[in-house]
Amino acid sequence: MILARVEGAVVASKKNAKMTGSKLLLVRPLLVDLAQPGQFKPGTNTIVTVDDLGAGEGEVVLIAQGSSARLGAKDKDTPIDAVVIGIVDTVDVQKQLIYHAND
Repeated sequence: MILARVEGAVVASKKNAKMTGSKLLLVRPLLVDLAQPGQFKPGTNTIVTVDDLGAGEGEVVLIAQGSSARLGAKDKDTPIDAVVIGIVDTVDVQKQLIYHAND
């Protein structure tokens, strides 16, 4: 599982029929630097992920990738590589709250 911040949406009017109705998000993984555990460090890559939970821009989400992503999808035969499996409320590192959804 990967923590990531939603950076935007992806629209694809032509896609695999099993993907019809699926919302696509552009997310950037978040890393915890133990030298500065009080804040996230953004990853260098972005990932397109399927979202059936209703996450929005700026929110922190939990994603699954690879074969595990299909298990989190509506249909296990859907051709996806990443899926939002949770919208994060809080993240605590070394007894320090570094993310709270209401902030």
